[in-house]
Amino acid sequence: MSRLSGLALGAALAAALAAGCGSDQSPPSQEAPASAAPTVATTSSAPTTTTTTTSTTTPATTTTSTTTTTSTTTTTTTTSTTTTTTTTTTTTLPPPPPTVTAPDPVPIPEIEGWELVWHDEFDGDAIDLTNWTYDIGGWGWGNGEAQYYTSRPKNARLENGLLVIEAHQEKYENSYYTSARMLTKGLREFKYGRFEARLKVPSGAGLWPAFWMLGAHFDRHSDDPQNHWPFVGEIDIMEYVGREPDLILGTIHGPGYAGAVGLTRWNRQDYLIADDYHTYAVEWDYEGITWFYDGEPYYTLTRDATGNREWVFDHEFFMILNLAVGGQFPGPIALDLEFPVALYVDHVRVWQPVTETAEAAS
Repeated sequence: MSRLSGLALGAALAAALAAGCGSDQSPPSQEAPASAAPTVATTSSAPTTTTTTTSTTTPATTTTSTTTTTSTTTTTTTTSTTTTTTTTTTTTLPPPPPTVTAPDPVPIPEIEGWELVWHDEFDGDAIDLTNWTYDIGGWGWGNGEAQYYTSRPKNARLENGLLVIEAHQEKYENSYYTSARMLTKGLREFKYGRFEARLKVPSGAGLWPAFWMLGAHFDRHSDDPQNHWPFVGEIDIMEYVGREPDLILGTIHGPGYAGAVGLTRWNRQDYLIADDYHTYAVEWDYEGITWFYDGEPYYTLTRDATGNREWVFDHEFFMILNLAVGGQFPGPIALDLEFPVALYVDHVRVWQPVTETAEAAS
C-alpha cells in the first residue's frame, strides 16, 4: 500500500482512469378488534305425560275414569358477555447483524519445490497474538485517510473461521470512522518465499483494503532515514479501490520509485471482484517478484527493473492486512455507502523453497 503524502497519488490515478489506462500507473437491512360474543338463549322443556286407569267391570258395572294432567313450565336463561379491548404498543428493534458465512475451505496444497513455513487459518476463538499485532491511530497514515485504527474486537476479530477486519462509521477520538490494521512485525518476518492470502474485499467508493509487506527494519520514529519508507521497501501483494470494482493492483515501492512512480501493474477482470473470495499471492526471490491472482501470474519484475535505482528487496519483510477508508488514493467516501463494511480473510500462508528451508535449519 503506497505510503504517500500529498495529492500526487490520487491525481495520478484520476488521470490514468480518465485516460482508460490499464497498466503501469501507480496507486499510491395487524391487529383486528375482537368481535362481541353472541347472547345465548337456553330453553328447558319437560315432556307431557297422560295416564289412564281402567277398572274391572262386574255384572253391576260402574266405570270410573280418572285423568291426570301434567303442566309444562318453560324457563329462559340469558347470559351477558362483556368484551374487553387491550391496546398494545410494540417497539421495533433493529435486525441483528448478519452472520458471517465462511467459504468452502481450501486445503493446504503440496507445491513442488516449496515448503509451508507458516500459516494462519483463523480457526480459533481469538486472534493469535503470537502472529499479529496492531497499528493504532488516526493521523491519516500519510494518505489523508479518514479512519482511526483500533485493536477492538469491533474492528478486528475471528468469526466462523475468518478474520474480520470491519470498518464502522462512528465518532472515535478525532475521527468519524474506525477500522483495523494488523501486521506481523517482530513476530513473523521472512526473506523471500511465496506469500498468499484468500480474501473477500468490500465494495464501495472510498474503501481501500490491502494485503502488503514492508521491510522488517521499518521504524517511522527512527533517526536513521534508511529505516523509513520508502528506503525499507514495500511490496503490495494486493490493493483494491472500491471505486474501481473490477480492478486490483500489484506494486513495489523503493527509493526513487515510490508513490506515484512506483512500479505497478493493473489487473482488470470482467466481473465484480468484491462478489467472491479470491486468492492473492507473490513469489519473491533474489531474481525478482511475480504476482498471482487466483493462481494465475499476471506481473513479473526482475531486479534490473529499477535501473540505476536501488533494489531494496533482499532482507526480511513483515505482512500487513488493513482496510482504509478515504484518502487521496481511494478518493471520496460514497454518500450512500452503508456501514459497517468488512474485509474477510480466510487464510494467510507462507512457503519457502525447500533448499532455503533446509539451509535455515542447519
